[in-house]
Amino acid sequence: MSDVKKVAIIGLGIGRSHIVEGYLPHPDRFEVAALCDLNEERLNAVGDEFGIGRRLKDFVEILNMPDIDIIDICTPPGSHFQLIIQALAAGKHVVCEKPLVGSLADVDAVIAAEKTAKGRLMPIFQYRYGDGIQKAKRIIEAGIAGKPYVATSETHWVRGADYYAVPWRGKWDTELGGVLMTHSIHLHDMLTYLMGPIAGLFGRVATRVNDIEVEDCASASLLMENGALATISATLGSQEQISRLRLAFENVLIESNHEPYSPGQDPWKIVPANDEIGAKIDALLADWSPIPNRFNTQMKLFHEALVSGGPLPVTTTDARQALELVTAFYESSETRTEVRFPVGPESTKYKSWRPA
Repeated sequence: MSDVKKVAIIGLGIGRSHIVEGYLPHPDRFEVAALCDLNEERLNAVGDEFGIGRRLKDFVEILNMPDIDIIDICTPPGSHFQLIIQALAAGKHVVCEKPLVGSLADVDAVIAAEKTAKGRLMPIFQYRYGDGIQKAKRIIEAGIAGKPYVATSETHWVRGADYYAVPWRGKWDTELGGVLMTHSIHLHDMLTYLMGPIAGLFGRVATRVNDIEVEDCASASLLMENGALATISATLGSQEQISRLRLAFENVLIESNHEPYSPGQDPWKIVPANDEIGAKIDALLADWSPIPNRFNTQMKLFHEALVSGGPLPVTTTDARQALELVTAFYESSETRTEVRFPVGPESTKYKSWRPA
């Protein structure tokens, strides 16, 4: 039996990047067999570009195709929840872009549906993959870094009126949030991927850059479960774009590159406390093999998990952790109080984080 999985892409904005970066590099693992988009011009353009004949506007037709193994959801965020539930109910494996859904209540419902589904669900957090972040992860997990002290996360991008001219952007109903949901969610996932879970958050959000419903600036002070302190800063009004993590440990300083859309790739700054620590890091990384960036590695690991039955590279638990941070951010900003983790049904923002 062939291990090549047939994929249907739903939504061809970021979906095109999934094809180029995630599926085409692995022809022995994936075949993009069908496309679905409401925009016929874009549907035909992408179909022609990659020679994909099956082109549809109706998602239900995709669900009914018996040869499709994986449904990759790349539509506006407000549609994710229903599409995920339908795809799992149809017995398909599912890939879904961030943000997975629009509330903790919805992600808990998705987790419940996943438990009884035939297929498996992988959220997208492609920034985890690249040599820089994976070297940092290895150093931390090996215990060489030592006690974590502090961390900073900066997502300083720029988005203006042209970006928000797209009708679904900047609105609570369709984008589900602003800079926290659509932009800095990546770097915040990288922060917890390396520093572990959050214990408490005090945050503020504001709309200062654009005339939109949702926030485009945010800042927060975090307490991590391991005792470390962290700060978050995010804006869509930075005339020089950067994504930067800076992590201070007992034995090493780790700083990401500053590439806004690929902060996981090398070079990362690794500064050991002394020559002995430096030698341990050199020995640990001596056998390093390059890790392709972003979707390339995430999709490869997804295929391996489907074939082996092993753990997924990114899970719905990871997606819940990301949405837990978002929920706490909105609740803290509105109540002017610290929010403690875990965040559950007791939260005033559990079912919806739209402003009161």
